Amino acid sequence: MVLEWLFFFTVLLLPIAAVSGWILGRRELAQLARRREQSTQVATDYFLGLNYLLHDRPDKAIEVFVKALDVESETVETHLALGNLFRRRGEVDRAIRIHQNLVARSTLDLRQRGLALLELGLDYMRSGLFDRAENLFLELLDIGMYQPQALRHLIDIYQQEQDWAKALEYSSRLETVSGENRATERAHFYCEQAQELLDRGARDEAADLLDKALLVDRRSVRASLLSADLAVAGRDFERALQHLKRVELQDIEFLPEMLPRLTKCYRALERPDDFREYLTRLAGLRAGVSATLALGELLAEQDGTDEAKRYIVHELKIRPTIRGIDRFIDYVLGAATDESREDLQVLKETATRLIAGKPTYKCGQCGFAGRALHWQCPGCKSWSTVKPIHGIEGE
Repeated sequence: MVLEWLFFFTVLLLPIAAVSGWILGRRELAQLARRREQSTQVATDYFLGLNYLLHDRPDKAIEVFVKALDVESETVETHLALGNLFRRRGEVDRAIRIHQNLVARSTLDLRQRGLALLELGLDYMRSGLFDRAENLFLELLDIGMYQPQALRHLIDIYQQEQDWAKALEYSSRLETVSGENRATERAHFYCEQAQELLDRGARDEAADLLDKALLVDRRSVRASLLSADLAVAGRDFERALQHLKRVELQDIEFLPEMLPRLTKCYRALERPDDFREYLTRLAGLRAGVSATLALGELLAEQDGTDEAKRYIVHELKIRPTIRGIDRFIDYVLGAATDESREDLQVLKETATRLIAGKPTYKCGQCGFAGRALHWQCPGCKSWSTVKPIHGIEGE
């Protein structure tokens, strides 16, 4: 009896199973057809969009690409690439439209949304809309997406706005997140704050910030020079000398920036012998012609022009420079006869023009060159990369 019932139910279920299979098959075929139709439509839209681009109708192209996004969310990467292309071409408004449309889509996954926020923030930065860009980068920090990139762009914004306190805060956070050493940058941020306080006459507060700069980066030449200037302003020339003598160990290439301050301090203290001894040691390092010229000037004062001339000639044989030749001509002109003076004057004018027409500082990062020292390179925005030029036409 049991076997008969099992047979009965089996026979009964067979047509039901067949009908269910037929229904499921039809449904899968319908879904496949819809996917093919969508794929075909997306391809058609993209070919249409590319056609608009080729015919220099970017607005119509954007409309087509945005429409395609409604159909297929996998096209996000293409939209991001298109937005980047417009931004690189300087068409920031169009880049903003594309990236704003992406951000507004609820179908994006977390990674896609984060990337769209990052790109839109870059659009706003390029447009000078720093407040909007800042908000987007802060949002990325809140959701934990693209944190190193967001922090770098925030630091860039705060530098342009000269908000050094925030630049310091986020530079420290970037060190924590990325493991990068940002000591040089942070020391300059302290120096920028100190300079603002010095301009307002707040010397004690400025001194505290300069101490912090040196704690962050013991090789900060700028902090040493500013500390020396602060000590000179307070007539504390001994302390100023202590700050200045650090420069030799921090970065010997910056001796030309230190020497005029050093001369002022030793003269104020009336210690010519100590000054001569220290200059002799610096010149012996042959890290540039500035120390040689400063020692030559001191020799001319103490021992006469002939002694200074002999010293400069000796140094020119070892390391010839146009500035050294120019100084030698000065010494020779002082004792020249009328007959040779005119020829020497021509040489003097030639050397002066060569010196005047050449940049004296150059960025080791991007090659920017100029005649003034910039602690932050105007070209690549790097810190402490602009230094005095060395060689026959420089130091």
